[in-house]
Order: sequence, then C-alpha cells, then structure tokens
Amino acid sequence: MILPIYTYGMPVLRKQARDISLDYPDLKQLISDMFETMYHSDGVGLAAPQIGKDIRVVVITLDPLKDDYPEYAGFNRAYINPHIVEYDNSETKVMDEGCLSLPGIHEPVRRPTRIRVTWLDEDLVAHDEWVDGYLARVMQHEFDHLDGKVFTDRLSPLRKQMIRGKLSSLLKGKVHCSYKVKTPQ
Repeated sequence: MILPIYTYGMPVLRKQARDISLDYPDLKQLISDMFETMYHSDGVGLAAPQIGKDIRVVVITLDPLKDDYPEYAGFNRAYINPHIVEYDNSETKVMDEGCLSLPGIHEPVRRPTRIRVTWLDEDLVAHDEWVDGYLARVMQHEFDHLDGKVFTDRLSPLRKQMIRGKLSSLLKGKVHCSYKVKTPQ
C-alpha cells in the first residue's frame, strides 16, 4: 500500500524515534509498504517518521543508481533499529541532497564518507559494520530522520536564510510533487 509522505513541519519529523520490539505487529507489511511508497515516490530512502511513525525503521534502494554505481545493482535493504555508532571524520564530502519530505529543495550537505552502523535486517539478524561511499551518505540522511533531523538542519545559516521562503511555503502546506503527501496545513 502506498502511504502519504509527511512533509516539513509535521511534528513526527522532529521527534526522536524509538527502537521497536522484535515482535512489532505487522513489521513485514510495514516494510513492504515503505518500499512501495519509496519506489512510487522515486526516492532512494525512506524513514518511518516520513510516513508518520516514530519508530526506527528505514528502507533504502540504491538499484536506481546502478548505471553510475554498478556495485548497487539489486540493492534493496531494510534497517530495523539502526544506529550510527561511530563517524570516521577523516574524510568528508559535500553533495547535493534532497528529501521526499522537503519536495523542491536540494542543497549541498557535508557529511563523513565512512560510518559504523548497527542494525537488524528483515530476518532480525544483527549487523555491525563500517559503511562508506554513497550508501553511507544515504544512511546518514535517513538515520537523521530517526533523530528528529532533516538535511536542512545541516546547512550553514546563510544557506538556511536563502531557502527560508521555500521552507515557509512547506509549513503552509504549499507542496508540489507527484506523490501523496500529508502536510501541516
């Protein structure tokens, strides 16, 4: 089922998400719905707060990027109770980011290129690994949602000032995109 995506200004996007229990009801269906919603919206990642749930669940697909990143062919993964436990700040990179919850806004964001992450997969198997490259960027962006942050929080004061009008429009429910959304207005 395709779910509406909550846009900037919805309170759940600023809430700290909680770990879920291993017997969370209908978890497989929720993950399936999140993947379907993400695909329909042409996203590469979707966090549960973006569909109105304050829980630590994220889905990521990097398959659409396989032409530029062949190593991501077929990459579709769910992350349950994910946490970044360490950042390798020895190398950072600036890249443009956008977000399904902030349609029409794309801004350069600096992030570490390598992180250490713990999570459970869909079979509830625990993982603890170092991740780098584009996947590390997407994980940081999506996991920020679980901590009540959006990518514009990482912009300089000057960049934030420059997009203030766009953010204000989103707060007023003025959203133009091709997918179903739930706005603050």
